[in-house]
Amino acid sequence: MNKFLFLASIATLMIGCKKGNQQAGVQMGMEKEKTLPVITVTEQSTTSNLSFPVNIEGVVNSPVQAKISGYITKVLVDEGQAVRQGQPMFQLETQTLNQSAASAKAQIEVAQVEVNKLIPLVEKNIVSKVQLETAQANLQRAKAAYNEIASNIGFAVVKAPVSGVVGAISYREGALVTANNTVLTTVSDVKDVYAYFSMNEKDYLAYLAQTQGATVKEKIANFPEVSLILANGQTYNQKGKIQTVTGQIDHTTGAIQFRATFPNPDRLLTNGNSGTILIPQTFDKSLVIPEVATFEQQGKVFAYKVENGTIKQTVITLRSRANNLVVVNSGLKAGDVIIVQGLNGVRTGDKVTPQPVSMDSIVKAIQPIF
Repeated sequence: MNKFLFLASIATLMIGCKKGNQQAGVQMGMEKEKTLPVITVTEQSTTSNLSFPVNIEGVVNSPVQAKISGYITKVLVDEGQAVRQGQPMFQLETQTLNQSAASAKAQIEVAQVEVNKLIPLVEKNIVSKVQLETAQANLQRAKAAYNEIASNIGFAVVKAPVSGVVGAISYREGALVTANNTVLTTVSDVKDVYAYFSMNEKDYLAYLAQTQGATVKEKIANFPEVSLILANGQTYNQKGKIQTVTGQIDHTTGAIQFRATFPNPDRLLTNGNSGTILIPQTFDKSLVIPEVATFEQQGKVFAYKVENGTIKQTVITLRSRANNLVVVNSGLKAGDVIIVQGLNGVRTGDKVTPQPVSMDSIVKAIQPIF
C-alpha cells in the first residue's frame, strides 16, 4: 500500500513539473514578443528647414572719427538717434586753432605788405623781379597755412558720415580724441540689414548640389527666400534673400560664410542683433520618416523594419535631416513598416506585434516645449 502511494506521488510531481515548464515557456514567449509603435513608409512632399545662427549688421556701419585732435566740448546727438548725413554730432574745442588762425592771418597781411612794396620798385627797375616773385610766393604760402587752419576749425564739428542710427557713444565731454584714430561712435544704415551665417563644407556642397543652376552665381540666384527667428523666439515679419557666399572655405573652421539681406522698414532690427536663419528645403515625392526611427553605428544610419512579425535591421542613406524628420535616399521603399519607438530594446530576429501610429503623432511628441 505504501509503495502504491509513493508511485502516485511521483507521477503527480512529474505532471506538475511539465505543466510548470509549459507555463514558463508561454510566459517567456510572451515576454519576448513585444508590442511596438510602427508606421508605414509612404512617399510625400515635404519642406524642411536648415537652421544656422546669424549675426545682424546694418548694410552700412560707418565709424565716426575726428579729423583733428582735441577735447570734446559738446555731444550733439544721443545713442539710438536717427541722424542725416552731414548732421553735426560732436563739437571739439577750437581755442588753440583760433589763436593759430589769427597768427596765420597776420602773416598774410605782412606778406601782402611786402608784395605791395615791391611792385612799384620792380616797375621802376630799382629791385629785381625775382624779389617780387619770392614775396608773392611767401604770400601764397601764408594764405595756404591760414586756409589749412581754417579748415581744421571747420573739422572741429564732427559730422555724420552717412544717414542712419547712432550706436554706442564711447567718448563724452572732456575726452581727448586723436585725429583719424579715435572712434567716437558708429552710424548704421539699418533700412536693410545683413544676416551673416556660416555653413560647414559638407552641408555647403550638399546644398549646392540640390540647387538648380550651372554655376555658383546661378545657384545663389535660385536660393529660396529665408526666414529669421529672433532672439525671443518670434519669427521676423519680413522674408530675406541670400545674396552672396564668400569665395573660400575658412581653413581654421572648415566653414564658408553666407550673407542674407532682410528689409527693415520698422527699424526693429539693429546692428548687433542675433537670431537663427531658416533655409527651406522642398522634397517632392520623397520617403520621409521620423528621425527617432533611425540610429547610427560606426558612421552608418540604420532603421528597423518589421517583416512577417519579425524585426530586421536595415542600412539607410539620407538626403536631409531637419525638423525631427529625415528624407530617405535608399534602404527603404514605400510600403515598408518600420519601428518608430523603443529601438534600444530590440534586435534583429525579435518577434514584435506592430501597433500602427501616425507619423505626425511621433514628430509632435518630440517637439521642444520652449
